[in-house]
Amino acid sequence: MTAPGGSERLAREGPFVKRADRIKAIPPYVFAELNKKVRAKREAGADVIDLGIGDPDSPTPDWVVERLAEAARDPSTHHYPPYEGDREFNAEFAAYYRRRFGVTLDPTREVYMVSGSKEGIAHLIWAFVDPGDFALIPDPAYPVYRTQTLLAGGIPFQMPLTRENGFVPDLARIPEDVARRATIMFLNFPGNPTASHVEKEFFKEAVAFAKKYDIALVHDAAYVEMTFDGYVAPSVLEVDGAKEIACEFYSMSKPFNMTGWRMGACVGNEEIVYKALGIIKTNTDSGHFVAAQKAGIEALRREPFAFFKKMNELYARRRDALVDGLRAAGWDVARPKGTFYVWLPVPPGYTSADFAMLVLEKANVVVVPGTAYGQFGEGYVRIALTVSEERLREAVRRMVSSVSV
Repeated sequence: MTAPGGSERLAREGPFVKRADRIKAIPPYVFAELNKKVRAKREAGADVIDLGIGDPDSPTPDWVVERLAEAARDPSTHHYPPYEGDREFNAEFAAYYRRRFGVTLDPTREVYMVSGSKEGIAHLIWAFVDPGDFALIPDPAYPVYRTQTLLAGGIPFQMPLTRENGFVPDLARIPEDVARRATIMFLNFPGNPTASHVEKEFFKEAVAFAKKYDIALVHDAAYVEMTFDGYVAPSVLEVDGAKEIACEFYSMSKPFNMTGWRMGACVGNEEIVYKALGIIKTNTDSGHFVAAQKAGIEALRREPFAFFKKMNELYARRRDALVDGLRAAGWDVARPKGTFYVWLPVPPGYTSADFAMLVLEKANVVVVPGTAYGQFGEGYVRIALTVSEERLREAVRRMVSSVSV
């Protein structure tokens, strides 16, 4: 039986029922759109070099995979997991933070397992942002900060990241009235997409700012282990008093080559971690497969620093192959000290989108326009170092032959 008015509504709106107004301001996810274009190119027979999505091309360590297989055969892992994470997993995360950063965490109150930092960050926003609240968001930045703020009815306030400020937010330029209405602030270092980095002094400034205005300070540390040339990235929780106002999302995706495993943790202030994020998550999901968490324990426990060193040496060689090749052709490009991205200024006369489309059409090379990460990304494209040195050199050759500078 059709509800009264049902047939008329379907005829009026087409095959779909009415969607929520909140999604109207959200554009399609840029990487999903890029995937479609790349797939079409490849189906047409093109040899595409994809420098778009930052997904490690090296496999997860064998010992992690073996531990998963072993744990998955244990029937005790087949039941609902603990919402906040397996107790042993959280304890191992706390032990890791103590070894890596010198930060002490209570695994029962200050560590909460998340299914990848994207999921955790998205959920945390809903715990802090009411309609009309400001969220302080770097621009350009990981799109989830902005889109989830909009979905929650909040107002994203852009903190511009420009070449002039070293791609680091100038907190002194945030208006007083905005700061007083802000409930959450995001930082991300080493940064996606700009590959910028900071020292501990900047985190001290950020913690002081967040305390002054009673703002939840959230550091997205997805690339904290991916550093070069002697630089070692700090945790925001290394700052004295940071746990009074801050949390940090540590993702296992990039440093451990575990993007598909969706594993990480939110650590820090108990009010943020358990009494905010925890409320959202317990009412939204049912935790993460315990066998995968057992494998995560193995990754954290088995002294991963040698593995990080090996991977960072690989990415440093790739970075140098790309940067040196572009510089030799007269292109203006910085040599980043963190992440596996290069933030490339586009040649004069091109917008970010124009340049990205040109190299895709002419060179069969995929790069991401900077505007995918915000308006201050105009004039740049992001390049991911997730193919071999040989392929990166070929990408440079194709790009240079397709575009004059």
